[in-house]
Amino acid sequence: MSSLLLSHLSRLCLRKPPALGVRGRYLCGSRFLSQTPIYRIVRADHCRYSSENESVGRLVVRNVNASEEKDEVLEKMVPTDLMNGTIGGSHGWVATMDDYFVCLHDDLNPGASDSDPKRILLRRPKTLPHCQTELVTNVAMSSSPEDEDCILAVKFLGPQLSFCRPARGYVEWVNIRIDDPCFFSSRVSYSERYKMFSMLASGGTYIGYWDLEKKDRSQNLSVCRSDLYTQLNQFVMQHTSNDCRSELLVEGPTGETLIVNWYAGMWRRFMVYKIDEYLGIHTASFTNDIGDVCIFVSSKGQPFCLKASLYGLTSNCIYYVSDRLSGKVSIRDNVIVGRLGRSFAPYFIPPQSS
Repeated sequence: MSSLLLSHLSRLCLRKPPALGVRGRYLCGSRFLSQTPIYRIVRADHCRYSSENESVGRLVVRNVNASEEKDEVLEKMVPTDLMNGTIGGSHGWVATMDDYFVCLHDDLNPGASDSDPKRILLRRPKTLPHCQTELVTNVAMSSSPEDEDCILAVKFLGPQLSFCRPARGYVEWVNIRIDDPCFFSSRVSYSERYKMFSMLASGGTYIGYWDLEKKDRSQNLSVCRSDLYTQLNQFVMQHTSNDCRSELLVEGPTGETLIVNWYAGMWRRFMVYKIDEYLGIHTASFTNDIGDVCIFVSSKGQPFCLKASLYGLTSNCIYYVSDRLSGKVSIRDNVIVGRLGRSFAPYFIPPQSS
């Protein structure tokens, strides 16, 4: 059993990004990426078709970057329990969990095989002392689970965080008990820039990073909030006191780190902060302009960012999907600029560029 070493740092001392930055990887494939759809899962439709087996239905999706958004009923048949019985999703895969196993499914990916859906069955991680493994906050993956080096992270509500490599045959879980209660309800995400898993502490005061290979050397990045952040957050909290707030970490196409506060109530309000470094000091500054970038967030899926012009998307906006509703919000003024309709599966399927 091991835990995250927490130390407030005056400068970032994690791994340096590779020489070929994320920018180069995106631009080199721009011609291909611009033709790659981003799907929102709508439902599994068995009511409109004569099927004796109501446990499966035809997958219904929407192409988010199509000129005219409309439901597309595919020939692809999927288990209906994947609409609301999952614990999270990442890289076009969703995860389920029962009393004995964690299972990864590619059924909801429109580009995956209909006749031969893939399953990766993993034995459930053990429950550490003073932890629970029944309630899951979310899951995140470093890449597709078919990649040999892929790492799967499962964040349970409370102190337990579990890792494994799903493509390496016999799976041995690495279970970590987190001592800091500020991470107990946090969602885990993967940082492509630092090649580590990260979580935002409750209140957004600092970020924790975990490295599976050198987990005992993982360190914490102290984030200093500006006065503007405090004032804006107090104002929004006064007007959204009955709303549910999610605090999400997401990386931009060029590796910048963004914090998204999602107030999932009547307001459907978002606040975005960009983490900047100057003379070794990191500050989270409120922003209403992220340039030619859009953010995708969902109540269960791993958030991601895309360069809007490469995909025909609306720049400087947030595409969101919750358990029932979905839409598109302008970051500049928090105005809903597009309603994407009702949804029964809270997932976006990101572009499959590899």
